[in-house]
Amino acid sequence: MGKKVNQEVIPFAANKKWLAIPAATRKELERNVWCVNCIDVVQIVDYVVQDSPPSIALAGKCKNCGNDVARFID
Repeated sequence: MGKKVNQEVIPFAANKKWLAIPAATRKELERNVWCVNCIDVVQIVDYVVQDSPPSIALAGKCKNCGNDVARFID
């Protein structure tokens, strides 16, 4: 059971870091993700915020093609 609690704590901490970024900047970051399938900068959708020490990462889908994409945020 302790392992499950640890997995829930990490997303909370990552989400807290994400929400500490101003809303306008978060929108810019969501719209500035590289998709290897589209070979272009795209918008990330259906993403989750993950802890990626020392910062965070967004992992989700390309709005254009649905390919898996990620954005690391320093």
